[in-house]
Amino acid sequence: MSEPASISSGIAKRYATAIFELSKESKALNALEKDVDALKDALADSAELRNLISSPVYSRDDVSAAIGAVAAKMGLSQPVAGGLGLMASKRRMFALPQVLAALRAMIADEKGEVTATVTSAKPLSKAQEAELVSALKARVGKEIKLETSVDETLIGGLVIKVGSQMIDTSIRAQLLALKNSMKEVG
Repeated sequence: MSEPASISSGIAKRYATAIFELSKESKALNALEKDVDALKDALADSAELRNLISSPVYSRDDVSAAIGAVAAKMGLSQPVAGGLGLMASKRRMFALPQVLAALRAMIADEKGEVTATVTSAKPLSKAQEAELVSALKARVGKEIKLETSVDETLIGGLVIKVGSQMIDTSIRAQLLALKNSMKEVG
């Protein structure tokens, strides 16, 4: 890991731990989970927000005011809003994506669940998602939270990541394996 990345992850871990502990003390873990999901979606949807947290062009006061307005508009819980305000005042907003990832991991650990990242060639139906969750739950032995995405280059099948395990049943992977085995024969 490069030095800036490890510095960033260390900063993120400290802020995430503080926000998580404050939320846990005030028995607001459900609100924290909603806030983390809302912020993750806002970062994905808003180029302006991504630019605000990463650009050094904005002054400390501008970033603090903008983050305060975003927190108020989104109705974020006090520990999250306070944590974001502190991050903005210390010019640490660049670590927000890592803070959200760390918070997601802490919440999942507290709830005894595992996040499974599923990439499919086409969007999964609710029935398919439910069947996949039950199959993964039987295999892993914990509650499963799905994060789904679509990648049409898979052609068909799924790529599932649970923790450090990856299950790739995509047609693209099977074609690549066949291509490699054909190279070995000739």
